[in-house]
Amino acid sequence: MNDDLQQLRATLLTHPVYSHIRHVEDLRRYMQYHVFAVWDFMSLLKRLQQELTTVTIPWVPQSNELYTRFVNEIVLGEESDEDGLGGYGSHFSLYLEAMKAVHADIRPIMTWMSHLEHQKPWELALESMNIDERVKAFVHWDLSLATAGELYEVAAAFFFGREDIIPQMFLKIVDQLGNDQELERFRYYLVRHIAVDSDSHGPLAKKLVDHLCHHDAVKIQRAGEVARIALTQRIALFDAIVDSITARP
Repeated sequence: MNDDLQQLRATLLTHPVYSHIRHVEDLRRYMQYHVFAVWDFMSLLKRLQQELTTVTIPWVPQSNELYTRFVNEIVLGEESDEDGLGGYGSHFSLYLEAMKAVHADIRPIMTWMSHLEHQKPWELALESMNIDERVKAFVHWDLSLATAGELYEVAAAFFFGREDIIPQMFLKIVDQLGNDQELERFRYYLVRHIAVDSDSHGPLAKKLVDHLCHHDAVKIQRAGEVARIALTQRIALFDAIVDSITARP
């Protein structure tokens, strides 16, 4: 990781958003924005699944089964993880439960989901949403990459913008959460994500980027550019959250 990426990573891990989540109302604002990042994680993951596993009929084996297992393992956890209540659910649905528990506003994300479920083109759906432009930009960039980017670019965004940074970001939030019962579902979501991502997913995601770049200098440079954009978009999302928190009466 070069100096630019290290600096962006450090900026994320020292972002003022963490110190601004002091009250439940602050957390509500955070979750209302952050849920879009929780949702669009799946689009990057599904692109990896489409290309690194076989999801067509008739089935044929993949050439590198290490990465097939890696992607399938993440999909298993993200789409059908243990929910802490004896059942299973996606991390997105768990996040929605956590939002409801603290009475965060789920109307924007549910409007977005309704557009998609009714097969409205995502570009038009996103443009019509009444949400912060920085949230729109975050989702637009990820979806554009997931739908039209090269596979190594998607893998770079997935590693540098997600797997490498999320566990440490979530640890900073967990450390300052109170013990209120209404926070229990959110705490479970964070702890579960940290436990799943911290073990082997990060190192394997980095190996996948290296494998797909295959010592190609052009691809390596472009992967670095994608990583910078991914981190910059996350910083902008956090800036939007801080602005929302500080703007409330």
